[in-house]
Amino acid sequence: MLERLILGLVRVVTDTFFRRIDVIGRDRVPGTGPVIFAGNHPNALMDGWLLTAKCGRWPLRFLANAKLWDYPLLGRALAATGAVPVYRREEHGDAVDNSAAFARLFDVIEAGDCVGIFPEGVSHAEPGLMRLKTGTARIALGAAARGKVSVSIVPVGLNYIHRHRFRSQVLIEFGPPIRIDATWLARWNEDESQAINDLTDHLARALAAVTLNAPDWRTLRIIQAARRLYKPDGAVLTPAQYVELNRRFVEGYLEDIDDPALQALSRDIEDYQARLDMLGLRDHHLRRDITLATAFRKIVLRSLRVLVLLPLAIPGALLHLPVGWIAAAVGRRFSYEMDDIATLKVLATVLLLPLLYLAIAVLVANWFGIGWAVLAVVLLAFSFFASVRLIEAEAGLLLSMLAILKLTRLGAELDGVRNVRRQLVERIRRRVEENVPPDTVRIFTATDFGGTGP
Repeated sequence: MLERLILGLVRVVTDTFFRRIDVIGRDRVPGTGPVIFAGNHPNALMDGWLLTAKCGRWPLRFLANAKLWDYPLLGRALAATGAVPVYRREEHGDAVDNSAAFARLFDVIEAGDCVGIFPEGVSHAEPGLMRLKTGTARIALGAAARGKVSVSIVPVGLNYIHRHRFRSQVLIEFGPPIRIDATWLARWNEDESQAINDLTDHLARALAAVTLNAPDWRTLRIIQAARRLYKPDGAVLTPAQYVELNRRFVEGYLEDIDDPALQALSRDIEDYQARLDMLGLRDHHLRRDITLATAFRKIVLRSLRVLVLLPLAIPGALLHLPVGWIAAAVGRRFSYEMDDIATLKVLATVLLLPLLYLAIAVLVANWFGIGWAVLAVVLLAFSFFASVRLIEAEAGLLLSMLAILKLTRLGAELDGVRNVRRQLVERIRRRVEENVPPDTVRIFTATDFGGTGP
């Protein structure tokens, strides 16, 4: 019962924190039998929550760093979900003994349950996969070699658009399962160490196929700027299209990285992005000329949305905004790495909100009775979601007003930047057309580009 309550809470948390969660390939997840979910690890505990909420299998037991049990509340929550503590060699030395953890995982797998592992071994903020640890392969091969169950590894790509931002987007992609069949077991029996290394390398390639990987942040920034310029005007990318388009641009960039023409294009893209940053603008602001009538209409529509939401959201905003401020402060103050900011924000919110609701319920019950207390909590929860929408609407209105103010004041300088943009768009689309393999399934067609582009 407790596990089901935790699962429900995790789903509410992830669906609230993220505005949009797209899932690809969930039909690849075996519906029965033990599965080892192996994912990349860019966002601390948030990665585990998303996998729990969206993998479609339950129960799901995670392999987690033993140091997390040093935090009493977190340790109890992990124990309640059946998580298995493992000691990292980097923190405890070569004498570390994880035999008990492996034995526990073998029991879980042989019971037909699922296991979640992050083979990189540590959460990180790098733009690509880190070298995988061999633990996942050891567990899969060791469990399969016991001969009681058939074991599969499902690679999972967690691709965040803005991982720390409240109400951002994420794409979860499940790759084809790696089945530990007779061939893998024969290799294990012939040379255990080599089989583990080979399976780890195979898993690394499978994870690379469902994640976005760039060698460094500079490359990723160039790729993202090029992708924005390439995208047709008016097109709205889904998270899946966003990741796939970035992935294709990274592959094409790395294949021709020594091409002088590509290097020159990259420098020009960087210069263009630097000019936008200096002006405080984004690329989408230059896609179309914005007239005062269009700007006024946008501001009026967004203002009306704010006015509609405002009376519904005021109670929730007054009571919940302090919780949001505290959670944001906790994320900034106590995060040791960039990858755990979102986790700390969510943990602080999850701990504070029940206390807030309990205090309100006690006060209302004391004054008006239990029935009114229940109604107050329900209305407060409804107002909370209205306040979330209000914050989104207010942010959109503010950004629109600032962007329009800048666009109307920049004058001739803006015309020069727009001209640079048009030239870059032509160069990028021409290069794509010249280098894309003819059998590639296109995300955009000539019609999307108005019949003039690739």
